[in-house]
Amino acid sequence: MDSVFSTTFALIFLAELGDKTQLTAMALAMRYPWRRVFAGIAIAFALLNLAAVLVGKLFFTFLPVFWITLASAILFIYFGYSTFRHGCEQGEDAAPLTASSAFRTAFIMIFMAELGDKSQLVTASQAARHSGSFSDIFLVFSASTLALWLVSLLGIFLGKKLLSCLPACWIQRLAGGLFFLFGLLMLYSCLKQ
Repeated sequence: MDSVFSTTFALIFLAELGDKTQLTAMALAMRYPWRRVFAGIAIAFALLNLAAVLVGKLFFTFLPVFWITLASAILFIYFGYSTFRHGCEQGEDAAPLTASSAFRTAFIMIFMAELGDKSQLVTASQAARHSGSFSDIFLVFSASTLALWLVSLLGIFLGKKLLSCLPACWIQRLAGGLFFLFGLLMLYSCLKQ
């Protein structure tokens, strides 16, 4: 039982370390309040992992990976453009960063980016491998979710540390560029299929 948790946790944590999930959390934390960002990320991952352990491969029968990847690419390109363009705005013309927009942005970006991603596929395969009992399925869900939350928190706090060392405008432009790059890479992989 303990090996189910530790194996799943290690697989997911190592797979996502330095991945777009962590970089997205980092970039969002530079723009929005970190607690709201983490709340959006945490709920997105909990829902994604619940879907992975409950329905596994059937989930992808109804939502082809092509369309998921295409929607994710478009969202990342949009957020990249928006963040890059408005990242250095100051004063009255700048759009206010509300708690709800921080939560919503974090939730949508993570949910769409991770839908059908390797972490969800690993979670689904671990759940299929250890489907002997409900407790094993719960361990897979818990381990995967905790690993993703930890990776996201690391990204958030690295982002906050970076914000204390560099001008916010540079970081916003960098974050926008990263989002845009992730979107282009997703679009490329989508069109390559």
